[in-house]
Amino acid sequence: MLRREIPHHVREGRVIIVSRSRLAPAPLNGDHPLTPLQPYQPWSEHMQPLCYWNDEPVALLVEKEPNEEWIDGRQWMAELPANWFSLLSTALQVSAWLENHRFCGRCGSQATKLEAEFAMHCHACGHRNYPRISPCIITLVTSGEAMLLARSPRFPPGRYSTLAGFIEPGESAEEAVHREVFEEVGVHIDQLRYHQSQAWPFPHSLMFGFFAEATTKRIRIDGVEISDAAWFSPRQLPSLPPPYSISRELIETHLARWR
Repeated sequence: MLRREIPHHVREGRVIIVSRSRLAPAPLNGDHPLTPLQPYQPWSEHMQPLCYWNDEPVALLVEKEPNEEWIDGRQWMAELPANWFSLLSTALQVSAWLENHRFCGRCGSQATKLEAEFAMHCHACGHRNYPRISPCIITLVTSGEAMLLARSPRFPPGRYSTLAGFIEPGESAEEAVHREVFEEVGVHIDQLRYHQSQAWPFPHSLMFGFFAEATTKRIRIDGVEISDAAWFSPRQLPSLPPPYSISRELIETHLARWR
């Protein structure tokens, strides 16, 4: 569906309009379903050629302020089929980069957007920057069939999820799993198993998903990043993360194993 080739020689095609993690819906036309892909149109110099979607060239337009009818990226991901995730994720992450890297991080001069790659070049000092990708770990800790799930203060009421955190400089993903789990809930783990990764465009994370088995079960939450944590049986679950998230994928994979 998505071809990661920048159509930098193309001058017209489809457009995605983004502002602060919200995407503009295309005008409703008859029986066509809701979509963030705007109609085929000429591209202006303010648009960023992005990719090909179903062999159609797509450009990105970043606006300063979202319209009140625009839809949050998470809601788009919940409502559209799963194969749209790569397109939405790419658009959201590239838009965040374009908004936040207009000036050189080394000397402060205005940067110039390059055509053939996602890159901003500073002609004053020669520094070049690319879209930021922040590596994170996300881990489902288990003890037999039981799952250790936790709440962030930012979650909707009743929702619990797996444990996650950013990988620190000089740290491996496996070291980050051990550290984050212990820091957040005070539990020791072993038997780490890598499952899969997922781009998480809020705003620019790359999540590495793991399973881990607890060697201790007493929970001591940090009280900052985690407001509550508990062991849950597959037969008595709280409100879970949305289906498009890697957190939900880890949980569903574990549940399938014990069904």
